[in-house]
Amino acid sequence: MRFAVITDIHANLEALNAVLKEIDGIGVDQIVSLGDVVGYNANPNECIDIIREREILSVLGNHDAAICGLEDPWFFRATARRAAEWTQERLREDNREFLKTLSEEVTFNSVCLGVHGSPTSKDDYIIDWLDAMSQLEYLEGRAIDICFFGHSHRPAIFSEKGSNHCLDASKIHTLVPNSRYFINPGAVGQPRDKNWQAAFGIVDLDQRVVEFHRVPYDIDECCEKIREAGLPQELARRLKRGK
Repeated sequence: MRFAVITDIHANLEALNAVLKEIDGIGVDQIVSLGDVVGYNANPNECIDIIREREILSVLGNHDAAICGLEDPWFFRATARRAAEWTQERLREDNREFLKTLSEEVTFNSVCLGVHGSPTSKDDYIIDWLDAMSQLEYLEGRAIDICFFGHSHRPAIFSEKGSNHCLDASKIHTLVPNSRYFINPGAVGQPRDKNWQAAFGIVDLDQRVVEFHRVPYDIDECCEKIREAGLPQELARRLKRGK
């Protein structure tokens, strides 16, 4: 079985379309989305529509929860809060209700767990190996070999045994037997690893291999939409900086 794992689309339609085109060319059995379809960028409804139309297995992100009304964005930083409020005003009711139906974790192929932040909370950040290993107790008693997560917008792979990497380029990793992994494929819509290109991951469970991919997209079009929408201009600047 081969899965594509995407996360943190953040209403970036150009990046999402580029990633899905690349995934379709590769060929996978299923696509899994780890949350935050909305927030920051200017095409929230269009991105949710694609997720729904393609029946992509999805979890609830912290921006999703705040924007659909399950939580309040008061704790967001100022720029994120302004973008959340902008999105709340424009989100269609059917898409709002769709976000409310999402759970905070999904299991696929029985051995893979998908969450947004961590198994503990969608708001938690897993930044380094110690953060990842502190979550192992929440996997005890479950047949989970790999926990995929997002939220930090940075591609990373942390292994219970063997090598551990934060990634800055496309790489292929063989998964060591009898080791549990925490893997972040990187962000589709707002990367924060100083690489503006959209990120996603492919995991082949038969071959025990995970691949990290980067895809260029029309970033100028996305930035122009941010400006035209009246969203904070810092959002366009940070897209190009990849941070």
